[in-house]
Amino acid sequence: MKILVSAAEIQASVESLAAKIKEREGNRPLTVIAIMTGSIVFLADLIRKLEMPLRVGVVQTSSYRGTVRGPLSINAAMMPDIAGRDVLLVDDIFDTGRTLQEVIASLADFQPRSLSSAVLLLKRGRQEVDLRPDYVGFEIPDEFVVGYGLDYNDLYRNLPFLAVLEPSDLAGQNS
Repeated sequence: MKILVSAAEIQASVESLAAKIKEREGNRPLTVIAIMTGSIVFLADLIRKLEMPLRVGVVQTSSYRGTVRGPLSINAAMMPDIAGRDVLLVDDIFDTGRTLQEVIASLADFQPRSLSSAVLLLKRGRQEVDLRPDYVGFEIPDEFVVGYGLDYNDLYRNLPFLAVLEPSDLAGQNS
């Protein structure tokens, strides 16, 4: 595998994102909602850098059945009440943008006071929506990446860096 972003670069970016969020939000209470499962590592590191009062929850989304993309389903059962609250939606990667756009639209139905978004990665050239996340850790080329919560067939989430898999890494992984 080829390392795209080192662990040290990720931590520096998370620190920078947290500083920008603190600057914008001040000391107001913030509800942070993570899109499962890829953003969990990012969520854990980010909230430890935020000093305002926090509430944390998750939503689970799914659009793939095996390798076939279908309609997005959103499960908000583990999300706290966000009505009248300032909400930060956290996701791992902004690819086409459809998932983030649909989750934002779904969360808006719960009537938060404000709703902003933070993504670790924005994949250049893949966007199919006009939305742009409020906070972006890295813009990366259009390559399939793993590590720091992102997976390939549920593997590699535990890597402390972001990497691009080589064909030899994929051999034997489909069985």
